[in-house]
Amino acid sequence: MRQGRNAYTSYLIVDAQSVKNTDTANQKGYDAGKKVSGIKRHIAVDTQGLPHAIAVTTAEITDCKGALQAMDRCKPNLGRVQSVLADSAYVGQPFAEAVKTTIGATVQIARRNQLHTFSVMPKRWVVERSFDMV
Repeated sequence: MRQGRNAYTSYLIVDAQSVKNTDTANQKGYDAGKKVSGIKRHIAVDTQGLPHAIAVTTAEITDCKGALQAMDRCKPNLGRVQSVLADSAYVGQPFAEAVKTTIGATVQIARRNQLHTFSVMPKRWVVERSFDMV
């Protein structure tokens, strides 16, 4: 126990990031929502920003499918996770049920405020910072 925290992760924050890649890349797709031709990085981090599950897919893979791929690959290390925080890209009962089946955790969706102003949502900044380190 460091910093007064449990040694095992019980809370994950998930997100995806579309990234352009070269014309000569063997695998790439198109993310129509972000208008990016390339790859998509899916990451699940703890509250300190340390990655616990990562997947790299072609850009057309949805955020939900990519996050589930990452969690499925790292399932043995996620046995104590109780809750997953995600943004509105992960809304829906199918994703929540798949997370419950895969790692036994519940899903919480972080909602933006009604003002539609740009601001980093509380707790979500941790995963954004982790993308900068990748």
